[in-house]
Amino acid sequence: MNTIHVANGDSAAQSLTEALRRAEREDRVVTLRDDLAVGPVRDIDDSPLARAAFWRQVLNSAIDFEGELEEQLTLLARLARGDAQIVAWHGQSAADQLTLRRVAYHLRNAPQRLNEAKLSHDDLKIATDDKESAHLGRADRATAVGMFSPKQLLAKLPSAAPISVLRISRLALEWQEAKHVNAETRRLRDNMLVAGTWLDVDEALLHLAGPEWKPARKIAGAAMGQRFDFMLSDSIAFWRCRELVTAGRLKIRGTPSEIEQAELRR
Repeated sequence: MNTIHVANGDSAAQSLTEALRRAEREDRVVTLRDDLAVGPVRDIDDSPLARAAFWRQVLNSAIDFEGELEEQLTLLARLARGDAQIVAWHGQSAADQLTLRRVAYHLRNAPQRLNEAKLSHDDLKIATDDKESAHLGRADRATAVGMFSPKQLLAKLPSAAPISVLRISRLALEWQEAKHVNAETRRLRDNMLVAGTWLDVDEALLHLAGPEWKPARKIAGAAMGQRFDFMLSDSIAFWRCRELVTAGRLKIRGTPSEIEQAELRR
């Protein structure tokens, strides 16, 4: 049987590819590269422009975001048109759950081909004596596929199972609802997706900065470990620091364009 595994992020795809190699399986792995928990998503399945503009602002980069996002759309369309069995791998995090829902939306007319492999915080205990298993988990128990080693993913391969037609319809509808709301952030609470803003992230960064100069890396790192019901990445944390500097709410010793090397205080 022709099977394609879908993973969110390069790290997840690399670990999954290695797990399949160890299982002596020739299944293909495809990577979706987008943190769907943050930024505008209303037109994401039709046009890359708004999404590309967001990531260009966040990463302060000349990367061809339009081109990369167009490739993701082409990939999803190819998965929908094909005849392979699709296995969507996901952890318990907003980005992974949104990726699952986006895949379900694109495969909604071929529900018999869509399967899932679920990963939970408890699965991080698999092979904890393995040197590859460096992740002991987060305090908020959030997980993403990229947190798991190849040995852990290998142990979960047999758990992949079909998703019911009814659930696929519900997942697809939840993706459409998330796009319609088009919030600044999307959070996972009690396995439900809810809309959010940047307010709590900004307040956390301001609190962590304090009145004394601190390295921006230390502030961003501490924020990434806090619970926001989505997994705060370093790129988003540094971007919000830049935004707070621009708004005059944070002082900077250094330059905003190189905020990773700067120091910050309130």
